[in-house]
Amino acid sequence: MNSRRDILKFAVAALTLFLTRGAAAATQSNLRAVRVWPAKDYTRITLENSEPLKYTHLMVKDPERLVLDLEDVEFNSVLQNLPGKISESDPYIKLIRAGRNKPGVVRLVIELKGERGSVRPQVFTLKPVGEYAHRLVLDLYPSEPPDPLMALLEKAATQPPKSEGKIEPRDPQSKQTPEIARLVTIVLDPGHGGEDPGAIGRGGNQEKDVTLSVARRLKAMIDAEPNMRTLLTRDGDYFIPLQQRVQKARRVQADLFVSIHADAFIKPTARGSSVFVLSQNGASSSAARWLAQRENAADLIGGVNLGVKDPYLARTLLDLSQTATSNDSLKLGKAVLGEIGGINALHKGRVEQAGFAVLKAPDIPSILVETAFISNPDEEKKLTDEAYQDKLADAMLRGIKQYFARNPPLAKSKLA
Repeated sequence: MNSRRDILKFAVAALTLFLTRGAAAATQSNLRAVRVWPAKDYTRITLENSEPLKYTHLMVKDPERLVLDLEDVEFNSVLQNLPGKISESDPYIKLIRAGRNKPGVVRLVIELKGERGSVRPQVFTLKPVGEYAHRLVLDLYPSEPPDPLMALLEKAATQPPKSEGKIEPRDPQSKQTPEIARLVTIVLDPGHGGEDPGAIGRGGNQEKDVTLSVARRLKAMIDAEPNMRTLLTRDGDYFIPLQQRVQKARRVQADLFVSIHADAFIKPTARGSSVFVLSQNGASSSAARWLAQRENAADLIGGVNLGVKDPYLARTLLDLSQTATSNDSLKLGKAVLGEIGGINALHKGRVEQAGFAVLKAPDIPSILVETAFISNPDEEKKLTDEAYQDKLADAMLRGIKQYFARNPPLAKSKLA
């Protein structure tokens, strides 16, 4: 009798244990995706999941490591493949180890490069937006961010002087612009990047790739000009928050800021190039308002750590009265729009205005160039054509030179 009762108790206990483990396994989620975005500015790791991830993290010394524990997550192939996504050239991550730490917990150990304290991690979450579900983001920043102005100066010091060579006679009929009296700095801002692809054409081409390609071509052309130099806000496939793009321009005391885009509209028939400047009194058209709202949402898609407060940035965005700068932005916009109109149809025959966050530097003439609508199949083909990208870059350069010819840069005394 007792043996039968003992057998029954054992069976009930075994069944309970089986059901408990089964229920626990059923509640563990399978991570959707892991993405790694290495860059000199910072390296980002994004973990995407259907539900909010439960996690804890800590820093461990000797060697310096960031340890991340994920609760109620299956150690699936997505996590198992993460170590293989780290390249030797990553500026901040030496290697990653991943494995089951204890039942129901997956541990990621991220071994960092450099000396102790040289990497400053930020760990934060992002709510679902667009095509993305819940995201856990690990940003690995250098403790001492590179100085973009010093980088420009060092590059100039290491480059040989531009060859004077044989001077070819100029065509007397050609349109000439006088040489710029002093060195000017132009910041080029390729829109989107990394987690934020921007607009996507029907052929699958992404705005972030088009803008970077055009910006690199324009940079090469500007750098070949006397007394002109450029800085790219990004020079790879990674995301830079909108306000940091403005901050980079101010830190190098930029003379001009040119943000490059290839956007989409709700109607695939929308076509033509546009140039925008900042408006403080509302958008100049419903399309301009729609585009500004779309571009300003880039931080939500690309992912910004809202827990970090930047006092430098707060000062930067404090004063937006900028009447003189707005006038200069309009002059620059008209010059660039006129040149682009020679190679592509214009969406509007005038410079448009809207509240683009990326144009809010109070002391730098700033424009946003919509090279064309990538949502239009015909214009998508042109935007991905290298010869056409060269034409776009050349048109923007002509507009910039025309602006400086009419508005010679003054000597600088401001502090960034």
